[in-house]
Amino acid sequence: MERNTQKNGLVNLGAAAVIFLATFGVTVFARSLAGQVAVVFLGLGVLVAFMSWFQMRLDENERLEKLELDELARSRTGISLFENKDEGSFPAQNARVQFEKYFVPGFSILLMLLSGGGAWLLWRWTAKAPAGLIPERAMEALSLFAIFALLLFLLGRFSVTIARLENHRLLRPSASFLLAGAYVCALTALGMAGVQAKYVNADLWVARGLCVLLGLLAVEILLTLLLEIYRPRVKGKIARPLYDSRLVGLLGQPESLFTTAAQTLDYQFGFKVSETWFFQALQKNLPALILAQLAVLLLSTCVVFIDAGEQAVREHYGRPVATFEAGLHFKWPWPADKIYRYRTDQIQSFAVGYTPEEKGESASIILWSVSHMQEENFLVGNRAPATVNTAAADTHDTLKAPPVSLITVSIPVQFQITNVTDWAYKNGDPVTLLQSLATRQVVRFLAGKDLNDVMSSNRLEAAQMLCDKIQEAANERQLGAKIIFVGLQDIHPPTTVAADYEKVVGAGQTKLAKILDAQAAAIRTNALAGARSFMTTNVADAARQRLEVSALARAALFTNQIPAYAAAPSVYRQRAYLLNFAAATANARKYVLLVTNTSDVVIFNLEDQIRADLLNLTVPTDSKP
Repeated sequence: MERNTQKNGLVNLGAAAVIFLATFGVTVFARSLAGQVAVVFLGLGVLVAFMSWFQMRLDENERLEKLELDELARSRTGISLFENKDEGSFPAQNARVQFEKYFVPGFSILLMLLSGGGAWLLWRWTAKAPAGLIPERAMEALSLFAIFALLLFLLGRFSVTIARLENHRLLRPSASFLLAGAYVCALTALGMAGVQAKYVNADLWVARGLCVLLGLLAVEILLTLLLEIYRPRVKGKIARPLYDSRLVGLLGQPESLFTTAAQTLDYQFGFKVSETWFFQALQKNLPALILAQLAVLLLSTCVVFIDAGEQAVREHYGRPVATFEAGLHFKWPWPADKIYRYRTDQIQSFAVGYTPEEKGESASIILWSVSHMQEENFLVGNRAPATVNTAAADTHDTLKAPPVSLITVSIPVQFQITNVTDWAYKNGDPVTLLQSLATRQVVRFLAGKDLNDVMSSNRLEAAQMLCDKIQEAANERQLGAKIIFVGLQDIHPPTTVAADYEKVVGAGQTKLAKILDAQAAAIRTNALAGARSFMTTNVADAARQRLEVSALARAALFTNQIPAYAAAPSVYRQRAYLLNFAAATANARKYVLLVTNTSDVVIFNLEDQIRADLLNLTVPTDSKP
């Protein structure tokens, strides 16, 4: 019986190796992503089968060694020879012990690294693989993987049945991997069948699921190694091999889950729960119950509820056949019909020129020299480019700076889906396409505008113009979307040149201020000069008129004096004398004597007198206390 077990292990190893090589060739032929993961899983099964078979050989050698020792111990000549049972007397047993002590843990670590590393590498490879299964070769690969699954299932089922015996524990790891490999090949064949049914990502998703299985296998082996460190060693108790995966065994023998559950329930409740009619009925009818649940689940996909504000497109075997509004609708079960929902009433948005921060835009004021968020630079026209002189001493050429500048603009774009069918089927990725169209229109618009105009005025007109251009581009591509709003905000030069730009703007403002000051000084000077000229002209005219009037007055006076003198010469002379006397003594102090017939003494003081205006000064009073 033991020889048959070793032969079964060798058959399992040979079958695992042959099917591993065959699946590798089919995977290379069909370029199946799921096939690549299946090849890795079957390769691990080959290693486990080899380890199981090798350990069987060690156990067989130890068994033969014990038989020989027992046979020799019965003879008289061998009594004294084999009474000393040191370590050197049992080489086969020592080899088996050393193998289980050192080599088995090392192999388990290698198995963990291979499964974990394979899961990680294949997951990354499937994420960025340029192409998957070749559809033209899917049918051949599907048939071959189905045959591999059948062969592995028959051989694995037979080995699992034999491994249930107590003496065949070492056959269980390879048998479990064979049976689990059958299911893996069957899943790979189902993924290829999905590709044949026009579900192009079926092979990819099966590959992802098998990668998860490899990762779980690595985690299980790691936990088994950690628990093995703290496992109590009972003498005479045969331990389970470290490379015998319980997860793989559960995949290969799902009915063992009921056995474990029955034992657990019996232990917890204190009586044979596994012998009750309910548990027996559940165990017998479990496949039917699972099929009934799957049928109910499948029928539940016939009813669809579309929420308010949504529209949905119904596909029948990949072809759009109807559009659903909000409410209750019926359809064929999955996968015959599929529903794709879209928020048509929702105003969606994306950003051009910047990447919004996860925490939301800050409402605080930020300077140009501080980066607002992840911003992009755009080219914008410059109508007045500066000139830069070359530094070469032997040339006097003047190079003009290119008539463009850099500018940073934050442009939020809001849109709404108006035609669900066009949005879903006329273009592959409508959101990305609409964002690309908006970016192109922004680049074209800014390249034809002046820097100062964009930063100073006409923002509303520019935003409306951009909205119209983006809408036209979206209509040309039949996106089925309406552009609601396009905003121009946070317009500023790049943060790296913001300080220099502020200096240029400040110099321009200073220049303008000086020009305005000069114009004001010119206006003031011209006004004062005009006023002085006007005043001088008027004074000259007044002096001329005064001289003319005075000359005329003197001429008229002389003309009128002659008749007066002729009429009364003495009176005229006396009057002229008195007038001249009054004019001559206008500023002199006069004394009038009104009495007569008196002897008056007149005293004249000929000293210099102080002027009267100096004597009549008003002394201000001090208002301070």
